[in-house]
Amino acid sequence: MRLSVRTQYALRAAAELAAAAPGPVPAERIAAAQRIPRRFLDNILLQMRRAGLINSQRGPDGGYWLARPAEQITLADVVFIMEGAPQDSEGFHGVAEPLGYVWTALRDHEQATLTEVTLAHIATGALPPL
Repeated sequence: MRLSVRTQYALRAAAELAAAAPGPVPAERIAAAQRIPRRFLDNILLQMRRAGLINSQRGPDGGYWLARPAEQITLADVVFIMEGAPQDSEGFHGVAEPLGYVWTALRDHEQATLTEVTLAHIATGALPPL
């Protein structure tokens, strides 16, 4: 699986929010903690907010927080918001047709793993058996 830098940053920002104490987390703090360029992070946070994954509050005490408990947000949720739905493995014909089945099996395994791991697992470092 190849994830864009944008998606990798989104996962890191979401993990930072999952590990944070209750309350708004300023974008500056997320950017510094995860070494994400601030302007890039602002666009990522906006996309995640529009998708309903996070909430935000403006002002001096403002920031971002997860819209649901970290235990209810999977890595697949974040990846889907940033990358869209997984592509089907089509276009394999003739002798190469079995490759389509291999790519489908790989994609299904990746999706199962991303669906099983939550932001809470990442924040606590207690990953489920993979």
